[in-house]
Amino acid sequence: MASKAPAATGRLLVGFQKWYYNLCGFNKLGLVRDDTLYEDADVKEAVKRLPENVYNDRVFRLKRAMDLSMKHQILPKDQWTKYEEDIRYLKPYLDEVIREREERQEWMKK
Repeated sequence: MASKAPAATGRLLVGFQKWYYNLCGFNKLGLVRDDTLYEDADVKEAVKRLPENVYNDRVFRLKRAMDLSMKHQILPKDQWTKYEEDIRYLKPYLDEVIREREERQEWMKK
């Protein structure tokens, strides 16, 4: 019986994550999670490091979302970003930028 509890808890957690993901609403505009990050200096630097095709996809999603928002519309449901399809495309670049910044700060302390 104890072995079923973690699996049930895991399913419940994933269910909650999917519910919250859809509640946020950005997926209804065709955005993915990394498109919604607050653009501080680290995020801006990470965006600069994106490959051109990934950057162009990001710009397209953001422009489409702004257009839909101005028109008070959302995409048809079959075009919404699904939880399972949301890829954290910016995370590796952002992690690298943060690591480099922290390394620089450490270096400046010496």
